[in-house]
Amino acid sequence: MSMKATIESKLQAAFAPERLEVRDESHLHAGHHHAEAGRDAVFDGSGETHFRVRIVASAFAPMSRVERHRAVNAALADELSGGVHALAIEPAAPGEAVRW
Repeated sequence: MSMKATIESKLQAAFAPERLEVRDESHLHAGHHHAEAGRDAVFDGSGETHFRVRIVASAFAPMSRVERHRAVNAALADELSGGVHALAIEPAAPGEAVRW
């Protein structure tokens, strides 16, 4: 299963969202420097390492913005500790303004 599919599956299971978009934005970061194994490496943009998540779920209604981010990070803890370098999170509750 791809990292994108894994992220989608875990977020579906954790939040049952009304809307979910997971974008692999790794290619947008080609040429950026990443500190890896004690050295400064230039990222080539390949692989599934940088993602943007847009998610609308009723589970977020009682949560603050920080709590929403923490909840998404907790749902994806394994991915964030083993392969995903960056995750942009855009969480919302139903009825809130969302940029899609």
